[in-house]
Amino acid sequence: MKKALAIVLVLALAAGDLFAGGGAEAASGKTKLVFTSWRTEDIERMNRINKVFMEANPDIIVDFQPIKDTEYDAQLKSSLETGVAADIVFLRSYDSGRQIWDTGKLLPLNDVVPALAEFPSAARGAWSTDDGVLYGVPSVGVTHGVYYQKDIFDRYGLEAPVTWDEFLDVCETLKDGGEMVFAQGTKEGWPLYEVIFSGLGANFYGGEQARQDLMAGKVKLTDPQFVKAFEKINELQPYFPDDYEAIDYVSMQQLFGTGQAAMFIGGSWEIGIFEDLGSGEDAVGFFAPPVEKRGDQLSYCFHVDAGIGLNKDSKNLDAAKRYIQWTATPEYAQLLMNELPGFFSYTPGDYSISNSLANDMIAAASGADVTVRTVWEKLSAQSPSGNILMWEALIDMYNGVKTPEEAAAHVQKGLDTWYTP
Repeated sequence: MKKALAIVLVLALAAGDLFAGGGAEAASGKTKLVFTSWRTEDIERMNRINKVFMEANPDIIVDFQPIKDTEYDAQLKSSLETGVAADIVFLRSYDSGRQIWDTGKLLPLNDVVPALAEFPSAARGAWSTDDGVLYGVPSVGVTHGVYYQKDIFDRYGLEAPVTWDEFLDVCETLKDGGEMVFAQGTKEGWPLYEVIFSGLGANFYGGEQARQDLMAGKVKLTDPQFVKAFEKINELQPYFPDDYEAIDYVSMQQLFGTGQAAMFIGGSWEIGIFEDLGSGEDAVGFFAPPVEKRGDQLSYCFHVDAGIGLNKDSKNLDAAKRYIQWTATPEYAQLLMNELPGFFSYTPGDYSISNSLANDMIAAASGADVTVRTVWEKLSAQSPSGNILMWEALIDMYNGVKTPEEAAAHVQKGLDTWYTP
């Protein structure tokens, strides 16, 4: 096992009736807390994590009730407004989480969870107001790169590429051999933006400094470095599967996890999913986004992803406070990283990570320019949000409706309607 003390150091740089039944359980004499998130694939793993809490707190039952990712935000807002929301809620970072805070339905956590004072400032900043009110426990950081099937690479004598040209050479070799090169589809826009553009494109648009300049209005998405990022990731389209326009996210995971495709551009959170599909760490490798040329510093999207908030109108507030305090402890952090390899905790501490893929992802961050998703902060605070604009632009680009230049212009035009630094 390798120690993951580096996790904290690296990251420091950088509708409602579904919830009914959160009241006291009269029959058992126990208090039931409902915990919701956008990750339906985590039910069994989260139940094992919560079992540890319940064994130490036998008067509380934690019921994990996730909602489909694409429906989560709308249902969470609706349930909070109508007073039937879960007690404990997953919160997206920056603008999306701030919109939930702005409903007035979350409890400030500064005094509830004193341990937050020790968390990395970059993590706290993703769930705090300008005047320092913390409304989410920083829980999960994730990263992005390329998974590959080791046996397929071995069959062709391929090694993990370091540069973009090496990456394209690998793609061409696999295509010439009749392999399905990537398990990518374009039916859904968020993986194209959050994973491919933010992950692979950062090496071409300039990483964290360029992201900061974009928020400051010093550059635009139509400037050459961002257009170049659109152009470079568009070079991968010839290696997508037949009928890729109709392939959704779950189908992508199935294609790669069952060994039908040689590579998958994905997120660290998918390690457990691939394990469940039969492609565990012995079968699958990972490499960081290829740089333009050897010797270039890696711009590595290590995204501040998920926080945990507390519904201030919870009918079980005392029990909910005990639970959310626990989510800020090293015990919870270690359980999370054990059960969900590829989810990296912000809780200060010294942790053991046994999964080799997760360790490879952490190792890649050493010496890297650590950044987060391109338009996630500030640029998605209003409508049309930068996130949605990127989804639209990248679907159209990969489907041949827009050129890279037109895709960049689509996003910038939408942002220009409201965003002023």
